[in-house]
Amino acid sequence: MNIFRLFGDLAHLASIFILIHKIQKTRSCRGISFKTQALYALVFVTRYVDLLFRWISLYNFVMKLFFISSSCYILYLMKYRYRPTHDPSIDTFKIEYLLGPSFFLSLIFNYKFELTEILWTFSIYLESVAIFPQLFMLQRTGEAETITTHYLAALGIYRALYIPNWIYRYFSEDVVDPIAVTAGLVQTGLYLDFFYVYFTKVLHGQKFELPA
Repeated sequence: MNIFRLFGDLAHLASIFILIHKIQKTRSCRGISFKTQALYALVFVTRYVDLLFRWISLYNFVMKLFFISSSCYILYLMKYRYRPTHDPSIDTFKIEYLLGPSFFLSLIFNYKFELTEILWTFSIYLESVAIFPQLFMLQRTGEAETITTHYLAALGIYRALYIPNWIYRYFSEDVVDPIAVTAGLVQTGLYLDFFYVYFTKVLHGQKFELPA
């Protein structure tokens, strides 16, 4: 594993720990999109179905298991433990607009027309847009708690670090994954506006507020 993927995975882990810490410390899931978290849970379950029949390494096994279990735990916190703190009236993005196209594309653009490959491809496409409901919430409210922005920043950094990872793999291993690269670039692009506000305001001690 190259250093870019390692740091990308660490950023991904950090984003999850930050989110769980935010919910438990504030005893609230205010400002967090349940729909985005549900989409991420679906991403991990469909992508890591190979846990049932394939062994790659201990690191790979532990990471996959963690992502599935932590995403389900976050859903539990939001759906049951701190349900009164979630406001569905502002978490209104229609996720069928993400699920349908992702599934359709996975049937057409995949590397092999087999169930596990289609599920993997579906998860790649879906992950690239799973953040939409969360960004839609930010757009509606116009602001976010600082710790929530740190969560989103770590999540964006995770994906951004995969860009040099792909470049490294191309030159060192002569490997290119067009599906993952295309979806990853789309996902990274969705964070550009957020990162602009994050770096110009939050990191300077100001409150995260989107321009009117």
